[in-house]
Amino acid sequence: MKLVVIDAEAELGKPPRGWRRRLFEIVFESETPEGRLFDKCIILAIIVSVVVVIVDSVPSSRLRLPTAFNIAEWCFTALFTVEYLARIVSVQRPWRYVRSFFGIVDLLSVLPTYLAVLLPETHALIDVRILRLLRVFRIFKLTDYMVEYQMLADALAASRRKILVFLSAVLMVVLVLGTLLYVVEGPRHGFKDIPTSVYWAVTTITTVGFGDVTPKTEVGRFIASVMMLIGWGTLAVPTGIVTAEMTARRMPSGLGERTCANCGVGGHAGDARYCRLCAAPLVTPGEPKRVDAPAMPR
Repeated sequence: MKLVVIDAEAELGKPPRGWRRRLFEIVFESETPEGRLFDKCIILAIIVSVVVVIVDSVPSSRLRLPTAFNIAEWCFTALFTVEYLARIVSVQRPWRYVRSFFGIVDLLSVLPTYLAVLLPETHALIDVRILRLLRVFRIFKLTDYMVEYQMLADALAASRRKILVFLSAVLMVVLVLGTLLYVVEGPRHGFKDIPTSVYWAVTTITTVGFGDVTPKTEVGRFIASVMMLIGWGTLAVPTGIVTAEMTARRMPSGLGERTCANCGVGGHAGDARYCRLCAAPLVTPGEPKRVDAPAMPR
């Protein structure tokens, strides 16, 4: 959790001393046994509370154990409220935490339960039910306790320009082929307008294919076949972009910077001693060329 700790210290401010500093180390850091235990307890509470929300949405379960679900919900709400207040108190810039993504998620995880009490259930049953469903936002609190989420977010942020360019190209293909199919098929075959044709193109290129609108002519089926083939490659490109970015971030320092002076092949690891192609000794710039001593005869 090193990345999360650094962000918390830089953005929210770590108290210099006293009980607030100790509380900050427990709720925001994981280097101490107390911090690790706190994280594990909160993660377990988040998972169990989301499971309770899901089971509570089943009518048969809610009728059998209404009191148990209410008690469990209030226990989780009290726990997350104490956690939310502890995070606000333990930082030097609490308003910045309240306005942050995780601060908003923490607030949404407890606010619906209190709002449901204030709203009369006899007049606003639907609104109360919606507010209770908002408790599933607690699952987003897990992102605050796992470095892998931060790594994925960084990779997505670094790849956003490439992904946007790719999505713009896909959008152009969808618009062109969807409009073309509208011209070929027409309203008589279910393609009553261009938005409907574009909707069909999106479901086809993503390999979903609901089947509510299908081409009937030979030309339309040919266009659909082309879009299906394009869809195979379309699904792999964003994954490859993000995976390449994550691989580059996990690559050891120096990898890809060493080039063999004998054959010119690059991409050697930082601790490599010989070229993987010609087996010549690798020399780091500024380092004298190493000559291995010949083996002693037996």
